[in-house]
Amino acid sequence: MQRRTATILGIDAGTTSVKTVAFTLDGAIVGVARSTVHIARGEHGEAEADMNRVWDAAATTVSAVVDQISADGHEVVAIGITGQGDGAWFVDERGVPVRDAALWLDARTSDRLDAWLLDGRADAVARATGSPLFPGAVPLLLADLADTDPEARARIATQLNCKDWLRFKMTGRRATDPSEASRGWLDTATGRYSDDLLEALGQSDMRDRLPEVLDPVSVAGALDSRVAASLGLPPGIPVSVGLVDTAAAGVGLGAVNDGDGYAILGTTGFVGVNHARRSDVRVDASIVLSTGRGTQVLESLAPMTGTPNLDWVRDTLGLGDLDWREVERQAAAVPPGSNGVVYLPYGSPSGERAPFFDSAASAAWLGMSITTSPGELLRSVYEGLAFGLAECLDALGLDGALAICGGGSDSDLLCSVLADVSGREVRRQDAPEVGARGSAIMAGVAAGVFADLPAGVAALTPSSTVFAPDDARRASYRESAAVFAATRDALRPHWRALRRLRDAAPAPAPADPAPAPADATVLA
Repeated sequence: MQRRTATILGIDAGTTSVKTVAFTLDGAIVGVARSTVHIARGEHGEAEADMNRVWDAAATTVSAVVDQISADGHEVVAIGITGQGDGAWFVDERGVPVRDAALWLDARTSDRLDAWLLDGRADAVARATGSPLFPGAVPLLLADLADTDPEARARIATQLNCKDWLRFKMTGRRATDPSEASRGWLDTATGRYSDDLLEALGQSDMRDRLPEVLDPVSVAGALDSRVAASLGLPPGIPVSVGLVDTAAAGVGLGAVNDGDGYAILGTTGFVGVNHARRSDVRVDASIVLSTGRGTQVLESLAPMTGTPNLDWVRDTLGLGDLDWREVERQAAAVPPGSNGVVYLPYGSPSGERAPFFDSAASAAWLGMSITTSPGELLRSVYEGLAFGLAECLDALGLDGALAICGGGSDSDLLCSVLADVSGREVRRQDAPEVGARGSAIMAGVAAGVFADLPAGVAALTPSSTVFAPDDARRASYRESAAVFAATRDALRPHWRALRRLRDAAPAPAPADPAPAPADATVLA
């Protein structure tokens, strides 16, 4: 009889897609499937997802991966789940969604947030959780629901999060973990729900509607028999508790000890450092998550300075048809400092949120002349992103190496510049799917496949490419970084006026659409 290969499934439910990845116990990826998730947007800033469709997307990917690996003799021994955080995912007594989930990027409560900032409720949230409020936080969304749809508010039986909803569908257990609870009503200093916060927000009736908080590396339940049959799996497979996606990525990168730091370079950025306790948190505006590893917390900043800056400059310079490797060759041919060209990477229409908050923040090129070359403009964007990320690293007090992942980390140039600018060794994993890998590691520990978290990290974490800072380049960047910060700060008082000018500009006329080829599929 053929010997079966033990395999762990890691599910990563992001904002726009859900992925399932199958890992063998040495960390090799043997199956991957992805399904998109539709976001419904409203005229008042709403951003919602149909919870049942999110589950359908997850189930579809699990089934697809099971089909991929079943013929090769793989046996699924554990399932781990991670997913997008925040938002409002409410179910009733029967486990049926009360309404579509409001997502983390939902902005309908912006005016309510302003009111809470004035009346002290936002301060109460910060005192308990250690984090500032933002419109997509569940306490604000709950308050909005109470005003706009009190009947739906009354039907709430349990507040879940994205991954908790998927786990509930698999096991029937209503539970969460400390990282998710940290974004609601958890006191991150004690690890318990704060009755004082619930009372201060007028939401004390939610106390019995909050899910139990479980150890992230424990088993939440076994795969239900009916669900298992629909997925092509045997019943009873242990499903672990897990962490929110940003914290799970840290596990996938092996950054689990106090002092470990990591960054995610994507559409937006994420920089996080583990601290032994909440009293070690360094930045008032940072996001603080309990990791479930004793008193440890993850302190993070989420700058808006992400990879869209690179996409924009490539297209703006007319290089959109070039492979990224050729684009980077042009940028790498320019010496560090971009011959005096400085780029402020605040290209997001939403402004900036870390290491400072300014919704009017704007991108700019400085130090240009008619002799400035495309290569200098290109390199300055890479350097501007690195300067912004290094400021976040310094604010969080990261002393050691920086583990890194996300689409931007595929760039050797960006990783190298970040190492030189920050003076820190940058370590990029040589394999993808970091969030799913982190959830698989935790599932393996929960199911007893690995003795503990360090053993799981050692088994499933792949090799890394290391970018070490160069002393000479590091020295040349010190002056550039100082100019970057000084010119940015000098421009800040004018950002709001610049934003008003931009907002007042007439919208460009839409271009006539090109006719679709005869065999093309046109999506509405």
